[in-house]
Amino acid sequence: MTEDAAIRDLVRGIKEQVISQGFQAVGFAPATEADGFHRLLEWIESGSHASMAYMERGALARRHPDSMLPGVKTVIMAAMPYAGGGFGDGVTVGKVARYARGPDYHEVLWDRLGIVLKWIESQLPEIRGRVVADTAPLLERDFARRAGLGWIGRNTMLINTRLGSFTVLGAILVDMEMPFDPPFEADRCGTCQACVNSCPTGALSGDHWLDARKCLSYWTIEHRGAGPDWVPDQLEGWLFGCDICQEVCPWNRKPGVSASTGIGRSDDLAALDPRAILAVDDGALRSMFRKTAIWRARPEGLRRNALWLLGRHGDNRDLPLVKVHATHADPGVRAAAAWAMNQLSQS
Repeated sequence: MTEDAAIRDLVRGIKEQVISQGFQAVGFAPATEADGFHRLLEWIESGSHASMAYMERGALARRHPDSMLPGVKTVIMAAMPYAGGGFGDGVTVGKVARYARGPDYHEVLWDRLGIVLKWIESQLPEIRGRVVADTAPLLERDFARRAGLGWIGRNTMLINTRLGSFTVLGAILVDMEMPFDPPFEADRCGTCQACVNSCPTGALSGDHWLDARKCLSYWTIEHRGAGPDWVPDQLEGWLFGCDICQEVCPWNRKPGVSASTGIGRSDDLAALDPRAILAVDDGALRSMFRKTAIWRARPEGLRRNALWLLGRHGDNRDLPLVKVHATHADPGVRAAAAWAMNQLSQS
């Protein structure tokens, strides 16, 4: 077997291994400077990253994947779909973004791509590699586009023609150059503005730009502490995250992924009762959510969000439960309780 044939067999084997782990798209991209790095710097300079200081601290590390693996030559990108669907009959409050309705996707991607990396190392003992998934400074959507997995849509999500945008991305970095897949060059959004027009807070602009300062996902997940009063008025029932800009996307009209596919799903996590969150202690919340992405908001964020929703959708019968949190140690929870008490006292 020639060397070229051996490499082709290796690449084919890697892709088969990735697919066998529940991923539904995989591609190989050159490990050079990220295409969107300067766009990232503009985004941060404009303040659109809101209070996510880690984006600014780690900005330079996102220039090139060698910040994670010196000598990296190839980025193997993989996309795994996540199940979704509705929230149950009549549920309009306490909604959870689809990606968080199951096991923590970080753990799933690390574990399954780790299995693939071990297989690669068994074929090439001299190779060095690293698995990354979201928490590492890799502009994953850039490299997914470069690996041919799709394009970055107006909602700033990677969109795959077959899978849509309800996917999570992971990568394997290796210090060996392998044959690269052709990048996805087209922008299939065309003239569609569905995501831009449907965002309740105007967080999206038509030029593929997301202002986190207006984004419900930012306020309900990333932000720590109190928030402006307009946030609970605009939540539209979301307790953790927001899927509006994806739900309206025409590329997501295909039948959803089943619960047995991808990262899995628990129907109990599709929507959470704000009252139940406020009625239990931090230990109970940890037990309920520690192994899911919902834990990113921490008990303080979940309580604050629950108070926001009760103030907007509850009634004066909820006042005793809300008042309990008026003296909470966290200022964000206290502020949300005060706001909710004011709202409910008028109901």
